[in-house]
Amino acid sequence: QAQLVESGGGLVQPGGSLRLSCSTSGFTFDDYGIGWFRQVPGKEREGVSCMSSSSVGINWYAGSVSGRFSVSRASAKGTACLQMSSLNPQDTVIYCGARVTTGRACERSWWSSPDDYDTWAPGTQVTVSE
Repeated sequence: QAQLVESGGGLVQPGGSLRLSCSTSGFTFDDYGIGWFRQVPGKEREGVSCMSSSSVGINWYAGSVSGRFSVSRASAKGTACLQMSSLNPQDTVIYCGARVTTGRACERSWWSSPDDYDTWAPGTQVTVSE
């Protein structure tokens, strides 16, 4: 059974940095794309990034995080990482990792929507505050 679990959320000051990790199990990690989403209660889920499979090697970022956030793979550990910097209060949301549906690569036309992701982590809270 495929599973994803995030860690690393917490409280950080404005302008600070934080790294989230998404540990995976139950599938061949490098064969799948991994997305990151965030959500404020009462609002729709927002795509943050999509990291394609290792063989494809194409990543996408939302304009609101471009230049501040970066995704990477720790392939030997089956772990996806989201490095966040220059954080501001607008980044205070729940962040959730997700697995791209089998056989698909991250693409401009759909990556920021949840429709093509089939397995979701429970989410971790990030709070940016003094």
